[in-house]
Amino acid sequence: MRALPRLLGHRAFVTGAALVLVVVLAAISADWLAPYDPLRSAVRMRLRPPEAEHWFGTDHFGRDILSRMLFGARISLAIGLSTAMLTGLFGTMIGAAAGFFPRLDHPLMRLMDALMAFPAILLAIAVAAVLGASVANVIVALSVATTPHTARIVRASVLVVRRMDFIEAARAIGMGEARVLMRHVLPNVAGPLIVRMTYVFATAILAEAALSFIGVGPPPPAPTFGNIIANGRDFISDAPWITLFPGLAVVVSVLGLNLLGDGLRDVLDPRARA
Repeated sequence: MRALPRLLGHRAFVTGAALVLVVVLAAISADWLAPYDPLRSAVRMRLRPPEAEHWFGTDHFGRDILSRMLFGARISLAIGLSTAMLTGLFGTMIGAAAGFFPRLDHPLMRLMDALMAFPAILLAIAVAAVLGASVANVIVALSVATTPHTARIVRASVLVVRRMDFIEAARAIGMGEARVLMRHVLPNVAGPLIVRMTYVFATAILAEAALSFIGVGPPPPAPTFGNIIANGRDFISDAPWITLFPGLAVVVSVLGLNLLGDGLRDVLDPRARA
């Protein structure tokens, strides 16, 4: 709560929070805001440009782009949020174990190094291709790709905290290692972890669009930002609105989350404040 006034006074945080809030509210209110069924085809209305009846135009099946974007925001945000949560969970478990228990440090970090040897998007593409195209598999693939870096960040923070005086004091009064880790160490590494999760959230939205564009994301006709963009690539010269508007939605979502993360970093990270 003490950080709240500083967050509200941080321009990047407020801007990012406002952008993210707009996208989230649009996704939550899709049932009321969407003028048409996002899956309903109307061949006679195919490739219509933006107009009063279809604000963002229609695609090659006559489906309303605005309606598909509103419902697609739900899936894209769900993928991003689920990936951030899984990455935070497993990254914290691996990083905390490696940083707090020296015997586990070498094997766990060598495994993370092996995964980090591959570019995150290529690793996600490989995992998604093996598991198959589905929302759950995309979440798993993106979580596998983003967990190693998260584990590294948590480990580095744990290595710093475990050498502090209050940790030694807790051990001196007979507190067990597991209790020291859960009660004293992990709460003190929450700041960098929260900041990292905002970036993972943004990365997952962008990566979902990339995976869907090459055909290993959520299978059509499920509306996601990536699927809508992929559907319009063959018509980009005649109907650029099919890719333009969902592309802008991706930009707004990622920009908002990045600004949010920047604000959290500046306020929660003592080194950034210094």
